[in-house]
Amino acid sequence: MEDWLLDFEWLKLRTEIKEQFKKTELPDMDAILFLIGIQELGQPSKKTFTKEEKRDLMHIAVCTLFEDEGYYEFVGRDQDGWPHWKERKTFEIQGINNQEQILKERIVVYFRNMDQITQN
Repeated sequence: MEDWLLDFEWLKLRTEIKEQFKKTELPDMDAILFLIGIQELGQPSKKTFTKEEKRDLMHIAVCTLFEDEGYYEFVGRDQDGWPHWKERKTFEIQGINNQEQILKERIVVYFRNMDQITQN
């Protein structure tokens, strides 16, 4: 995806999430990863999560976003229903800006796919 298009889609997505959750500020990437993690956990949402659970939810999001790219393979859920993956290949994108761009692109694709699912 070209940079200008990604920037447009990213801002559009952040604005939609902000409006849906009636927030005053645009969500940052961590907030969106947290949201994806909660969605993928697929359990009734708790009101609060521990710091470790929040980190785990963001990891769930990253694994979900990069599973289709072959970086992770879903192996199942534990006794508490939390999903687990194993790493299939090393993430070789260098530089924080490049990694952030790839994450943005995968997040945009994730929500685009979610929209298609909910519209069908």
